[in-house]
Amino acid sequence: MAASFFFAFRRAIFTIAKLILPLGGLYMLMPSKSRAKTNILKFKSEDQVAAALAKYVADLSDKSIKEKGSFSVVLSGGSLIHTLRKLVEDPYKTDVEWSKWLIFWVDERVVPLDDPESNFKQATDGFISKASTNLLPVPPPPPNIYAINDKKSPKGAAEDYEARLKNLVQIKTIPVSKASGCPKFDLMLLGMGPDGHVASLFPSRPQRKEKKKWVTFITDSPKPPPSRITFTFPVINSASEIAMVVTGSEVADAVKVALGGGRGWGGTTLPCTEVSAEGELTWFLDKDAASKL
Repeated sequence: MAASFFFAFRRAIFTIAKLILPLGGLYMLMPSKSRAKTNILKFKSEDQVAAALAKYVADLSDKSIKEKGSFSVVLSGGSLIHTLRKLVEDPYKTDVEWSKWLIFWVDERVVPLDDPESNFKQATDGFISKASTNLLPVPPPPPNIYAINDKKSPKGAAEDYEARLKNLVQIKTIPVSKASGCPKFDLMLLGMGPDGHVASLFPSRPQRKEKKKWVTFITDSPKPPPSRITFTFPVINSASEIAMVVTGSEVADAVKVALGGGRGWGGTTLPCTEVSAEGELTWFLDKDAASKL
């Protein structure tokens, strides 16, 4: 009788597993921390990506502001700012409550804020200054725009930025993740390089393995300029929502590794495969970026 019960129980387990396990076995039938929901959105062109991204961000902004009176957004550099262009066009330009935004950077080049290489400068020229006069940066940046202290060394700038984040958590401007103890931003907007790096966390650099610090620094970035600060993965992955905005054929191989499974070149796990939001992770891909999926 015991044996028959065992086999009946095993058959029941296998039946449940077939119902809940997707192909590839991304989730396991066992007590474990649940994996973030991942959405993969493919579009025919970068212009369609920009349109979809604008609506996505505007909707999250509206929801967050209605719920708690503010919207914390973390920007990155590179092509992301250009892809945000439709967010500062009608109808979003006038509908979004820009004054309720809190703007941060997931990484920054340690250069003067008015340097063309500065992510702050690129975001100011390409996005922030076009959004609203309420966000228009004038020296110093307004209190809802959190640029780095460009007068400090890379190490000092990282420590200063982390200290400011801890203060914002302490005064409850930014909530804290119950899972990680890190600040929990409403939205993290990330790009990805051809080598699979996100923020300034590169495949061959040790900063990607940092688990204790919220913000770290790098002085030998494989991509110029060499000196940068960057959020670490514990902070990145504590965000409520993460958007991976990836366009162009040059990143198709890394997209294939990230979403198709497998390791990177030379057996190295790519940093992009470590991104996982506490809420939802959404990939925005144009046809070129998704061409090898």
